[in-house]
Amino acid sequence: MYHKPVFALSPRNTSLSRCEKDCMGDEAQQTYQREIPMNRNVLNASLAAAIALAIAGAGAAAPAQAQENEKCYGVALAGQNDCAAGPGTTCAGTSSVDYQGNAWKYVPAGTCMDMELPAMADGHDRMGSLEELDRDLPA
Repeated sequence: MYHKPVFALSPRNTSLSRCEKDCMGDEAQQTYQREIPMNRNVLNASLAAAIALAIAGAGAAAPAQAQENEKCYGVALAGQNDCAAGPGTTCAGTSSVDYQGNAWKYVPAGTCMDMELPAMADGHDRMGSLEELDRDLPA
């Protein structure tokens, strides 16, 4: 049984030198020359599959990134608002009261008004709003 020399595995050695041809029998030369194109085809197919998977993976991640968000006022806990909204808030994380009405947080579009929040101290329901609220403001 014939074993290929190590040089036959290198992608840079695509043709046989005169010395290599002399050292190998006719059958070994034919096997070598048949397998180089096949190895290239396998390499090209593997590369194409990897690129296709990368593109498909990027496409699958896009919907999660493209999800619409909206500003929802009055739902952030103290120190967890996303940005300034009025007096008492200057930037992200500066709200000082839970559910502060002039502090907003990004939430998935369409969920702001449906969020479950604890009732206010007077027993009234507390809801998120797409507009600034006049409740739970810092003293």
